[in-house]
Amino acid sequence: MNYDTDAWVQFAQDHWVVIAVAIVAIFVVMKLVKTVVKWMLVAAIVIGIGAYGGYTIDDIQKEVTKIGDKVTSEVKDQAIKAMAGEAAEATYADNADGSYSIKSTNLELTGVPNSGEVSVKFHGQSLGTWKMEGAVKEYVIQARAAAK
Repeated sequence: MNYDTDAWVQFAQDHWVVIAVAIVAIFVVMKLVKTVVKWMLVAAIVIGIGAYGGYTIDDIQKEVTKIGDKVTSEVKDQAIKAMAGEAAEATYADNADGSYSIKSTNLELTGVPNSGEVSVKFHGQSLGTWKMEGAVKEYVIQARAAAK
């Protein structure tokens, strides 16, 4: 992605009307539309300005991927911190199908004994399947010990 400020300043000077119209359009959309369509329209406007300014779809996709990776990493970090703080209050339950569930205020883990993996939900949102190592393993051990 090109972060050349001189190029952006020149683009802004040459196309200030387009930028002003786009900003006004974003504010109008934000005020009038109250659904997910609002965010789709805002994204379309921003992508349109970006494309008009010389960005390619590949550049935008790379940036979106970077942002997605940062968000995923941050959510995982928060979940691990929650595991450390909520292990003592977690409730451990053996399920009828041979699996187990561990629930606390913000976390829910489900797994099968000796499988080496657990499914993790943080604030009700699935974070996928994690390997049973490090903080996850300690959380399960502490929750199981507290249940006995």
